[in-house]
Amino acid sequence: MTTSPHGAPQLGELEQQVMNLLWQAHPRSVRQVMDALPSSPAYTTIATVMQNLRTKNMVRSQHDGRFVFYVPQVGREEYIAQQMHQALDTSHDKAASILHFVQDMPEDGLQMLRNYLGQP
Repeated sequence: MTTSPHGAPQLGELEQQVMNLLWQAHPRSVRQVMDALPSSPAYTTIATVMQNLRTKNMVRSQHDGRFVFYVPQVGREEYIAQQMHQALDTSHDKAASILHFVQDMPEDGLQMLRNYLGQP
């Protein structure tokens, strides 16, 4: 498993799709995730993905009788922030990386940043 010092594991394409579904609505069972995916993966494929996501501390399981449901352990915004930290951690010039990022921000993002930085 690959993680940054900030704890953002690398997710494969199917893992990312599953996390997006769990962030939209949870808890979900393996069957519910299967039914929501457009690719119609096998039950064992999604069960394996769920186990991988548990290993990466992205989800936790909940038992309800004989059924198992999965819930995100990390929110979408927290995960994205971890990825942003990870990207900055690999930069040789963090200031330049941040400036390039900010230069490409839409005006509403810039305004939000200005408001945040103006707070004590």
